[in-house]
Amino acid sequence: MAKFNFGGVEEEVITAQEFSLQKAREVLKDETVAILGYGVQGPGQALNLRDNGIRVIVGQREGGASWKRAVTDGFVPGQTLFGVEDAARRATIVQFLLSDAGQVATWPAVKECLAEGNTLYFSHGFAIVYKDQTGIIPPSNVDVVMVAPKGSGRTVRTNFLDGSGINSSFAIFQDFTGQAREKTLALGIAIGSGYLFPTTFEKEVYSDLTGERGVLMGCLAGVMEAQYNLLRRHGHSPSEAFNETVEELTQSLIRLVAENGMDWMFSNCSTTAQRGALDWAPRFRDAVVPVFDELYAKVLAGAETQRVLQANSAPDYRAKLQKELDTLRNSEMWQAGATVRSLRPENRR
Repeated sequence: MAKFNFGGVEEEVITAQEFSLQKAREVLKDETVAILGYGVQGPGQALNLRDNGIRVIVGQREGGASWKRAVTDGFVPGQTLFGVEDAARRATIVQFLLSDAGQVATWPAVKECLAEGNTLYFSHGFAIVYKDQTGIIPPSNVDVVMVAPKGSGRTVRTNFLDGSGINSSFAIFQDFTGQAREKTLALGIAIGSGYLFPTTFEKEVYSDLTGERGVLMGCLAGVMEAQYNLLRRHGHSPSEAFNETVEELTQSLIRLVAENGMDWMFSNCSTTAQRGALDWAPRFRDAVVPVFDELYAKVLAGAETQRVLQANSAPDYRAKLQKELDTLRNSEMWQAGATVRSLRPENRR
C-alpha cells in the first residue's frame, strides 16, 4: 500500500490504484451484503455497491418512509428488500447502518442472526467503543470491521456519481477469519471511497463526535449565527449579513480552500483580507480552545454518547427534533439564506 507524507507524518493510504475495483469484486464475489437501515448512510452505500456489481440486499422496517425509499431505488420486496432480521440471516456481510439508537434497539435480534465467519460492518465506532452504554458486544466467531466515509450518506452517493469518491477511514476490531482486512478494503473501494486510511474504532468515534459538534457542524453553525447577528445589530440588511457570513464562504472561498488549501485561498484574496485573516485567525483559535477541550473531554467520558442515546430513544424525539429544525429554518438568517439561494442564476432559469 502507498505511503504519503501528511505535514511531516508518513501515513498509509489505499486507493483504487493499489486495491482495484476488479480486485474488490473478486474478494466479494461469493458474499451477500445486507444493508441494515436505509436512512442516512444506507442508501448511498447500498446503491454504490449495487452499481459496482456487488450482491446487495436491504433490511428495513416494512412500510415506513425508508422502506418506500428503498423500493423507489429499485430494491424489490421479497427479493432484495426484507425486514431487518430476515436480511441479516440471508447475508454473509452485515452492514449495521441503523442510527446509533436503532442499533441498540435491534442488536439482540441481529446478534442472533449472525453465523460463524460472517462479517459485521460498521460505519461508526460508536456502538463498539461505548459498549457499556449500547450493550453491543459481538460474538467472538465473526469479523468486526469498519469503513467510515468522511461525509454524509448523500455525499457518498453524489460523489460516486460524479466520479470523485469520498475519503473513508477503515479499522479492524476483530479478525476471526484472517481475511477481515482484505474484505474491509474491498468494501471500502466498492462503496466508492476516494481513498482509505487506517484508524481504530476508538480514534474514529472520538474524532467523528468532536468534528460533528465542532468545525463540521456545531461550531460552524454557531459562528455563522454570531457574525450574522452582529452585523444585523449594527444595521446591515439581512441580504448583506447573509452574503458576508455564508454565501461568500460556501460559493467562493471554501472552494478555493478545497482546491489548494487555506494559504492558497489567502493568496488569492485582497491584501486587506489577507492581513485581517492572518491577524485575527490566532485570536479565534485561542478563544475556542477551552470549548474544544471541554468537548473532547465529554466525548472521551461518554457524556456525548449518553446524551445521544437518551434523546434519540425518547418516543417523542422526532417531533422534538422537527421543532428544533423548524426553529433553525424559520430564523431570519436562514430565511434570508433561502431567498439568496433562490436568486442564484442557476435557480432563476
